Amino acid sequence: MPRLTAAQALVRLLAIEQVPFAFGIVGGKLAPLMHALSQQEAVRFVGVRHEATAPMMAAAVHAGSGRMAVALGEMGPGGLNLASGMGVAFNNNLPLLAITTNQHRAAAYPHSGMFMDLDTQAVFAPLTRWNAVVHDPRRLPELVRRAFREALSGRPGPVHLDIPQDVLSAATDYPDDEFELPPSRYRAVLGPRPAAESVAQAAALLRGAQRPLVVAGGGVVASGAVEALRAIAERLGAPVVPTQMALGVIASDSPHFIGHGGLIAGEAIRCAFEQADVVLSVGCRFSSWMWDARGPFARRSHRTISINIDPCALGHPALHEVAMQADARPALEDLLAALATAPPTNAQASGWLAGIRELRAHYEEGLNAMARDTSEPTMHPAALAKAIADALPAGALAVFDGGHTTFWSNDFTPVDAVRTRFHEPGMSHLGFGLPYAMSLQLQQPDKAVLNITGDGSFGFTLNELDTARRAGLPVVSIIHNNAAWGIIRQGQKAQLGFEFATGLEGTDYAAIARGFGCFGETVTRADEVGPALARALASGLPSVLDCRTRFVPHPAAPAFGSMNRFGFEAFMPLPAPG
Repeated sequence: MPRLTAAQALVRLLAIEQVPFAFGIVGGKLAPLMHALSQQEAVRFVGVRHEATAPMMAAAVHAGSGRMAVALGEMGPGGLNLASGMGVAFNNNLPLLAITTNQHRAAAYPHSGMFMDLDTQAVFAPLTRWNAVVHDPRRLPELVRRAFREALSGRPGPVHLDIPQDVLSAATDYPDDEFELPPSRYRAVLGPRPAAESVAQAAALLRGAQRPLVVAGGGVVASGAVEALRAIAERLGAPVVPTQMALGVIASDSPHFIGHGGLIAGEAIRCAFEQADVVLSVGCRFSSWMWDARGPFARRSHRTISINIDPCALGHPALHEVAMQADARPALEDLLAALATAPPTNAQASGWLAGIRELRAHYEEGLNAMARDTSEPTMHPAALAKAIADALPAGALAVFDGGHTTFWSNDFTPVDAVRTRFHEPGMSHLGFGLPYAMSLQLQQPDKAVLNITGDGSFGFTLNELDTARRAGLPVVSIIHNNAAWGIIRQGQKAQLGFEFATGLEGTDYAAIARGFGCFGETVTRADEVGPALARALASGLPSVLDCRTRFVPHPAAPAFGSMNRFGFEAFMPLPAPG
């Protein structure tokens, strides 16, 4: 029986699950775990500058590769700092394992009043699928295995183990085979298939559809169902709406593409929902990106087929005609098989898809007209977004951070595959972009990785430029710098006719980058973006391009604002015009 500290046992258990990275800040009570990590190469530790960054980077590991990573927090403030980033993982259904330390067992649960006391289990309860305190090192293998089972079963999400300092350092004799169990022995590794009756009902609905619409969520990406979904769209002659968690499920140059992410993608998506007679929703939970003041775009009047691995997502908030509690890939494969012998659907001969695509083309013409605005002294955000899109290297990965900035990025940045463009719609945590980009660079060191962000957002995590430099991660942050909390300023003026505390003038982000030992350059014209990006990439350093823009409301801003009325004003009469 090998005698190991709990920290050494923990690292072995992580290696069994092929965890590639642990992110965090070294701390005194974490010393046993740091020692164990230093003795092996399977799990790479990356030291960050603020603990909130750690779960953001861990969440990006799953978003980028489907694997799980670890976020570490020292007791007390270390764990409290983790909580901010844990919201990113929880609200976007991205699994990770958070590990915190705490006071020794004699002074914790209940806590006795020592410095840095914190009931970390209580703090993490609303931010995790499951969490627990490890009171005995002998139970560590059991609890780690359960943590992975809870994180990856059904609706995925983050989990947490709080390990008191004396448990982490305690030496224990573990059974010889404790570290030989493969994941397939203690958790399901394949998702469930749908009921045959549900497949038959769904196929019957789709055969009779004249205006079918496909909505693809993050569950399509997580299950590896992209090819099956594209085949369904082609079979049905249907337009496809990818959510913000499914960017690339349908390529932006596909004949089935009508816009990314719901209401911020223009009139084509709203009209598609209004006119569709059957909606096929796959791995989507119909968040507020998919509703307006009247509620979800998928109305009571729609005949909706809902496929979701999470039973609680079926029927909420959109009602369904047919529900399948199933993994997206086997569900779509079974549906394709059921449709294989059927004649072409009515939609393929009706011009349904062509009509919706025409609306999308008209919307894109308007965007491109704005992108041709070359007036100075600062750039139109559409011109900057188009310049970035034109300058993207082949195979580059891009993260969309910020408030209004993400709308422009969403429209202009081309995409042809999943796990190449990343947004954070669930928590919409400003500043996640640089941590995400660093994590993606770790996973794919040979690719260019861009963080397209706003100046306000960049300020939340710009300290991580130090992490990027120390870790040798040459990510490029391109800042839409309008020197303000732009969308907040616009809202203050539009709603109440005032402006207060929204200015962010006077900051030179390129100089800040150089102060961290990174590459920094200021850009004032759209035609300078491509050459500046080339110089940034050639530097081999983490880079910041401080691009001076002005605030111009995105065409979808009114629709985005109307979404907030659902649940507040939706059931109240709106004021009469004028």
